[in-house]
Amino acid sequence: MRALFVCAAAALTGIVTVAGDPPQSPALRSGLDLASIDRGVRPQDDLYRFANGAWLARADIPADRVSYGTFTELADRVEADVRAIVEATAASPGRAPGSPAQQIADLYASVMDTARLEALGAAPIRPELQKIDAISRPRDLAAEMGRLSAIGTGGPFEGSVGSDAAGQPTVLLSQAGTLLPDGAYYLKDDPAYADVRAKYETYLVTIFELTERARPSDDARAVIALETALARIQTPHAEARDPAKSAARFTLADLSSQMRGFDWRAWAAPQGIDRVPAVILTQPSFFKAFATLVADSPLDAWKAWLAARYITASAPYVNDAFGDARFEFFGRVLSGQEQPRTRWKRGVSLVNAYLGDAVGRLYVEKHFSSAARARVGALTNRLVDAYREAIAESEWMSARAKSQAARKLARLKTRIGYPDRWRDYRGFVVKRDDLIGNVERALRFENDRRMALVSDPQDRGEWIVAPQTVNAYYSPSRNEIIVPAAMLQPPLFAADADDAVNYGAIGAIIAHEIGHGFDDRGRRFDAEGMIHDWWSPEDERAFERRTRTVVNQFDACTLFDGAHVNGTLTLSENIGDLSGLAIAYRAYEASLGGHASTSLDGFSGEQRFFISWARMWQMKERDEYARQELLWNPYAPARFRANGAPANLDAFYRAFGVKSGDGLFRPPASRVTIW
Repeated sequence: MRALFVCAAAALTGIVTVAGDPPQSPALRSGLDLASIDRGVRPQDDLYRFANGAWLARADIPADRVSYGTFTELADRVEADVRAIVEATAASPGRAPGSPAQQIADLYASVMDTARLEALGAAPIRPELQKIDAISRPRDLAAEMGRLSAIGTGGPFEGSVGSDAAGQPTVLLSQAGTLLPDGAYYLKDDPAYADVRAKYETYLVTIFELTERARPSDDARAVIALETALARIQTPHAEARDPAKSAARFTLADLSSQMRGFDWRAWAAPQGIDRVPAVILTQPSFFKAFATLVADSPLDAWKAWLAARYITASAPYVNDAFGDARFEFFGRVLSGQEQPRTRWKRGVSLVNAYLGDAVGRLYVEKHFSSAARARVGALTNRLVDAYREAIAESEWMSARAKSQAARKLARLKTRIGYPDRWRDYRGFVVKRDDLIGNVERALRFENDRRMALVSDPQDRGEWIVAPQTVNAYYSPSRNEIIVPAAMLQPPLFAADADDAVNYGAIGAIIAHEIGHGFDDRGRRFDAEGMIHDWWSPEDERAFERRTRTVVNQFDACTLFDGAHVNGTLTLSENIGDLSGLAIAYRAYEASLGGHASTSLDGFSGEQRFFISWARMWQMKERDEYARQELLWNPYAPARFRANGAPANLDAFYRAFGVKSGDGLFRPPASRVTIW
C-alpha cells in the first residue's frame, strides 16, 4: 500500500506551530482526536497529514476492506450495533409470522445457514438460468431483461424514481450494461487493462462452468465482445457528471418509434413501467445505440450476457464456489481486497438493505438520543442562516437568482436522525430456508414500492435510506436534506464536545449537502423540486469562471505513478466541500456571538474547526481500488478533499498564520470563493 500523494504546491517541512494555551477545566471537551495528530508536520504545509499522520503511520486496512478510515470505522461500529440487535431479535420468543421480528430473524438466518447453501449448490439459480436459455426471440429477451430488472439481478439499465419538469414522479433510466468499473477497462490497450480483461474472461469461464453451460469459453468471449460494444456507446463519467444537460422525456410509444430494435413495451411490463406516462433517459444517445445493438448482435450472445449478469448478482446468495469466484475477480483482482467479508457482516448488510427501517427503528431506540437530535437541529438552523446571509452577499449571483435561491432555501426541509414515518414491510415474505428467494422477493417488493410512489406521489415522510446508514444526502426533487442517526457520532459529531469540532465535521457535511441545491446541478430544480433552471446565462458564466479554477486545482493533484485526479469529474463534490466548509465556518463564527473562541487542548476554536474537518477525511486505500476510483468516482481522494477546501479560505490562513512559502499557500487572487 503506497502512501505517496502529490498535489501542486504541497510540501512537508518544519514543525507544527499553533496558538493557544492549555485548557482550564472546560465545560465541554475539545473533541479532537489527539492520538491521530502528527506534530512533526505543519498544518500550514499539509493539514491532512498534520491531523492524521500518526494514524496513517499505525493503521492497516482490514483484509476484508478495500479502504479504511473515518466512514468505514463508523460503518463497522454501526454494523456491530446492528448485529447485536439482530441476534437479540432472533433469540427472542414469540415472533409472529410476517412481523418485523420474524422477518429480521429469518432473513439473517437464511444468510447464516451455510450448510444448506453448500448442499443446494447451483440449484437455487438454475430455474432462472433455464428461462434465459429458453429465450428464442427478441421480444422474450426484452421481457426477461425487464423481469430481472424488477428483481435487481441483471437488467441492462440503472433505474430510479425522480421527477419530471412538471414535478410529477417518474422513472429515470441511466446507461449501464457493463460489469467492469469503467469503459477504459474494455477499450484501452494498456497492459494493466489487458490483464484485467484476461482475468475477467477467466472469471466468466469459471461461473459458466459452475452452471454447466455447454460452451463456457465461447460464451465468455461473446460477453466481453458485447460489453466492449456497450462501453463504446456509453458517455464517459466526466461528461455524464450533469445528466440534466442531456436528459429527455420519452413515452413508450416514443421509444418504440425512435429507438427501434428493442421491444420497449415487453421490457417495461414486468417492472410496471408500462403504467407510467413517460420515462426520463439521462443519456438518450446510449439508449438509441443500445436498441440498435440488440438488433444487430446474435441472440445467443445476449443470452450469455444476461446469464453472466444474473449469476454475478446472485453469487453471494448461493454456495461458496460462486461467492469465491466473484470475490477473486471483483474483490482481489479489481480492488486488491484480501479477504471476503465474514458471513455475519454479510447477514447484517442484507438485513440493513431489505429491512432497513424495521431494524433502524430498534437502532434509534438504543443508540440515538433526543438531545443529540435537538443539538444537530440547532446547528443545522445556523447553517441555513449562514447560507441566507451568503446568498444575499453573493458577488456573482444576479438579483433574480438570489431571490430564487433565497426562496428555495426557505422551503428546504431538513430531516435529522430518523424519518417521521417508518416503512411498513407487510407483504414481504421471508423464509429462513430460501436465501435467493428472499433476495429476489425483497427486490421485487422494493420495485413495487417505487412504482407505487410514481402512481401516488404524496409525501409519506419516508426516507430512501435507513437511519443506521453512514451517509447524508440532498434530494433536489424534494428539496430536502437527510442526515441519518448513524452519522451523528464521533468523530463527526459529539454531544459532549465543544461546537468547533462539530461545525468542522458534521456541520461541513450538512452544509455541503445543502450547497448541492444551489450549484450547477441544483440550479436546475426550483424550491418545489420541479425542473426549472433559475440561473441566467450571466449567472452561469460567473459561476463557471470561479469553478474553472477549482477544476485546475484538482487536475494538478496526482495520487501515485503520475495518476491525476480528474478535476471535471470531481467538480460538483469539490464545490460542495468548498461551499460546505465556508458556510460551516461562517455558522461557527456566528455561534460565538462576537466572543473569542476558547482554547482547548492547545488549539483555538478556529484551529479545532479546521483540524476536525481534516480528521474527518482520515483514509487509507488499496492501490488497485484507488486507481479504479480515479476513473469513475465523483469524489476526489480524501487527502485532496481535506487540503483543497481550506487552501481557498481566508479563515484557514488566519487560524494558522499561513503565509507565502507554506505548502498550502495560494495567492489571494487564486483562492476561490463560492459563498
